[in-house]
Amino acid sequence: MVSFRHVSFPFFLCLLFLIFLSPPTTGDPFAKQCGSTGDYTANSAYETNLNLLLRSLASNTSLSGGFLNATVGQSPEQIYGLAMCRGDANASVCRSCLSDAIQDAPQLCAYNKGAIVGYDDCLLRYSNLRFFSTVDSSSAGMIAWNANNVTDRSRFDKIVDELMSAITDWAVSNSTRRFATGLMVNSTKAPFPQIYGLVQCTQDLSPSQCQQCLQDIGLETRPIQLEGREGGRVVAASCNFRYEIYKFFDGAPSLRLEEPPENAPAPENAPAPVVPPPTKTPEEEGKKKNAIRKVLAIAIPLVTAFVLISIICICISTRRKPIVKLPLDGSSPEEIVSVESLLLDISTLRFATANFSEENKLGEGGFGAVFKGLLPDGREIAVKRLSASSSQGVRALRNELVLVAKLQHRNLVRLLGICLEEQEKLLVYEYMPNRSLDTILFDPEKRKQLNWGKRNKIIGGIARGLQYLHEESQLRIIHRDLKASNILLDAYLNPKISDFGLARLFGGDQTQCTTNQVVGTFGYMPPEYVMHGQFSIKSDVYGFGVLVLEIVTGRKSSDFSNSEYAEYIVNYVWERWVKGTILEILDPSLGNHCPRGEVLRCVQIGLLCVQKNPSDRPNMLQVVVMLSSISVSLPAPSMPAFCTRKSDIDSNASSNEVDLSGGTHDKSSRKLIPVSPNEVSITELEPR
Repeated sequence: MVSFRHVSFPFFLCLLFLIFLSPPTTGDPFAKQCGSTGDYTANSAYETNLNLLLRSLASNTSLSGGFLNATVGQSPEQIYGLAMCRGDANASVCRSCLSDAIQDAPQLCAYNKGAIVGYDDCLLRYSNLRFFSTVDSSSAGMIAWNANNVTDRSRFDKIVDELMSAITDWAVSNSTRRFATGLMVNSTKAPFPQIYGLVQCTQDLSPSQCQQCLQDIGLETRPIQLEGREGGRVVAASCNFRYEIYKFFDGAPSLRLEEPPENAPAPENAPAPVVPPPTKTPEEEGKKKNAIRKVLAIAIPLVTAFVLISIICICISTRRKPIVKLPLDGSSPEEIVSVESLLLDISTLRFATANFSEENKLGEGGFGAVFKGLLPDGREIAVKRLSASSSQGVRALRNELVLVAKLQHRNLVRLLGICLEEQEKLLVYEYMPNRSLDTILFDPEKRKQLNWGKRNKIIGGIARGLQYLHEESQLRIIHRDLKASNILLDAYLNPKISDFGLARLFGGDQTQCTTNQVVGTFGYMPPEYVMHGQFSIKSDVYGFGVLVLEIVTGRKSSDFSNSEYAEYIVNYVWERWVKGTILEILDPSLGNHCPRGEVLRCVQIGLLCVQKNPSDRPNMLQVVVMLSSISVSLPAPSMPAFCTRKSDIDSNASSNEVDLSGGTHDKSSRKLIPVSPNEVSITELEPR
């Protein structure tokens, strides 16, 4: 089975005039990157599907406006492919480039299930893992630069920054093709009178994803190899950019800007003026008008028929499916009352999950089960099926729709849709191939996949996701249930925070709140929340600190199953910290070659996050800075909260109990926490 997503139908009509032009020579690939998801064997079903995919991409991409996604075969031999031609390449150049690419890729990455090859005029990518609509900014070995150095580096860098920023804004805001070129005309003739630039993203990315990808590969802070050079380029799997002091693309630039004279007065941070591209000659205009007339004579009847059919389909669909209102209580202005744009048919989800079969079940928690599904267009999804009898599930549904639908960050799981038919409450998310962090971290064999580099990457990603929730989103959001099972991992082990059923919104200058209903997972909740119901952004910081200690040690936050003397991880790490024996508790699967300095720094950051006094804990912006810069000195952590053994808590228990079962998704973590009238018993630990 082959399915295609055509990007721009009118290009088919325009490109018919160019089919018989003689193709130019493409040359050697500029960039190559082989996959890391396994190999296939000769004459296998995967090789058959690969050959079919490559032929389809080569023959159809130029007719689809220079971009095409395709999916071939069925799991486990299914293969995903993408072909993209440079935005200024005509149909002949596009076909010629992709023709070379489909011959080179299987040879350059022989028997590898994934490959990326990039040329001046096109890019080809395939993999056995779905990567559509996902930002992949990996660019190892895909950086090139002009051998000549600039003479006035500061001025050159400033001009390049202005030019590339303007081109990027144009590509993400004014072009559905995610492509733009530009020209900066300078006020002097020397040493660089003109600078040309180009940016491009794969067309399956959203505007924010495109901008994020270009930032990740160094458009704002260029790689060190490009510093002081007259030109440079970076090609990643999902985006690329290039700038030179000579014209390297075809056609007129999308933007033409002019740098003001150095002595001309201008307001601070004023953008460079935009000059319209030069007008064409009357002869060129006449040819253009004739071509337009021919295209319109064919296109108008087709478009009219398409519009009429679309209107009829919409009318039928509207009559069949009434407006669905969500079970919202109306107490908050940010609630979404009608979300028809996110609604999916129950029949589609039943087919995608084989009617929610046990074989497709990924797990089950306090609110219901999660199933893997496959949509007709080849997208893999995860469907959360909330329990029909759970009133808590209704509140969780409201929270997830209000919050997740508004949040856009690479370290937050993405909501794709919902279904509220036949008494079902279903949430549809992007599928994470590596499941949740706890399924790998706490498995004796799977944890070996997590070397220190991957664990450090996971810690940094979680920190950036929390920073976005606390400081960068429209409203300050407290997650309240941060734990290893709520951290999902994509195909590249990038972490994504999930499950916002217990999250709370803070507006304006609000920094904390008090609740009579304490919900969450014991071991990740700070004492001020458990004892007094007080929560703030520092509550999430505490949970993050526990997560860091779990990732470093490979131990769960609390384990009551081993013995009467089982320790909470916070107490476990703190005792070794004050004794100076912290290296003894590192996860043995890390081996003896991990950078001990980095590991100890993460342990110290984790202990700073779980300090007893919330005001002593750093905020997530400070945590991100501490994780990303070794030059930042770290203060000594004070004694953490809940620094007790299980036996200590049991010996001080009274009849007062706090029910923490409501809201948690991990049934094994639902426990009644004994609380003494004197709040918390703390055992002071002194270093020996």
